[in-house]
Amino acid sequence: MKKAENMDEQHLKRNLGLIRTTMMGVGGSLSAANFVIIGEAAGMAGYAIIPIVVVCGFLSLLTMFSYAELGTAIPLAGGEYTFAKVAYGGFTGFLTGWFEWLSNMFYTALSAIGFAYVVSYLFPQINIPLTAVVVVIVFAFINLKGTKETATAETIITIVVLAILAVFVIGGLSYAQEPQANPAGSSIGILGIFAATAYLFELYLGAEAVAAAQAEVKNPGRNIPLAIVLSAVILIVLYTSVVSVAVGIVRPDVLSHQSSPIAFVAEQVLGPFGAILITIGLAITGLAATNEAIMAQSRVLYAMSRDGYLPKGLCKVHKRYCTPHVAIIVSAIFTVIFAATGFVNFVVYAVNLGFIIGFSVVNLSVIKLRKIAPHLKRPFKAPLYPLTPIAGIAASVFLVLFIEPSVLVLGFELIIVALLVYYIKMIGHHRIRIAFGGISLGLGGFTAFVAYLLGTNAIVLNGVSSVMLTLIIGILVFVSVIQLLAGMLSVTSSER
Repeated sequence: MKKAENMDEQHLKRNLGLIRTTMMGVGGSLSAANFVIIGEAAGMAGYAIIPIVVVCGFLSLLTMFSYAELGTAIPLAGGEYTFAKVAYGGFTGFLTGWFEWLSNMFYTALSAIGFAYVVSYLFPQINIPLTAVVVVIVFAFINLKGTKETATAETIITIVVLAILAVFVIGGLSYAQEPQANPAGSSIGILGIFAATAYLFELYLGAEAVAAAQAEVKNPGRNIPLAIVLSAVILIVLYTSVVSVAVGIVRPDVLSHQSSPIAFVAEQVLGPFGAILITIGLAITGLAATNEAIMAQSRVLYAMSRDGYLPKGLCKVHKRYCTPHVAIIVSAIFTVIFAATGFVNFVVYAVNLGFIIGFSVVNLSVIKLRKIAPHLKRPFKAPLYPLTPIAGIAASVFLVLFIEPSVLVLGFELIIVALLVYYIKMIGHHRIRIAFGGISLGLGGFTAFVAYLLGTNAIVLNGVSSVMLTLIIGILVFVSVIQLLAGMLSVTSSER
């Protein structure tokens, strides 16, 4: 753990000040998709969406304190993956990186789909999935050729979007009314409120953006925690203001049926000019978020390959463009598959599941490092420790209960895939071959035993003719022989 006490990325230049880092945290959470899903969440929770947005912000802030502590103690590139690798290593580190990659992949798809939905408000004839796929491919190509330093441009874009949203809020305040009772016939219960909370949790992912770039932040001991907390406060105020104005002008049940809810509300207040202004602002954030997410997910694959967790081919760097082109291409292929569905809800829950897992590991890493590395230099410490990381873990576990079931099934399947990838890569092909050889021998022996029981009538199959029984026994014997031969070859083969 001594290495962790003097950590620095010598090859990365620390040139991000407090303002640029804060704007990175804010911009990392400002995606066109976030302003699209507000409508769906309003349909789930009605006027309760206003306090839900605030609660989501404070739940995220619990974990952001842990991000701030680890970011100052371990100011290396990689975010959650780096924290988990230092605290736990092994499969925990790999699994964290695995879900960090998946979350960024889903977030890329969501950003592209959100851009398509926002643009469709002005051009309803466009094909949503096709537009999303084109956006992913275009920015994957841009990333293949490499990008210059974009922090300044991202800061300017974030400030412009904040200004546009400020115009929306100020212009709508005089039109907004006090929230009323939910429309007659609606059934907004406590479960709907919890579901909306889990659905909107991804509004506040700014700390993850800061963590990804923490190796390039000036004076990390001061600027990282300040940027994380400031970005959280700005986002809570921003989203609460936008949502309050939106449901104060348009009823939640009406808002939930709009392809671009905020543009629809802006048109009611500012006319066609308002809709165009909001659409332009959100479209820019959608493109910027897509570009950033493609870079993030490819760098996670690159880092995991570099560390030996994934095939070495993924960390190949293009000779001309000096970019991890293989990782970018692989990431883009998977992203296109999900972007092509155009399913906002499924992708939103997938993003949330991945980041909830990441948030849990970050909080666990804070607790683990407090125990095993008490002397690790920590310029910032999470307040009210251990209550804040424990509360962050509890909130994450609770929100998982309200993730869409199909996404939970997908998450379980992805964990199984991660186990296979990890052990095949880390244990070695020879040992895996021996393990599968043993499994083949066992299955071959079991199949032969079943054939024997059928042949001696120890097992009777009712309604099966003698000819069919003979055929079944023959097939079982054949399968048994193949499995036994395959098992013997696998076990007796020598490692090259």
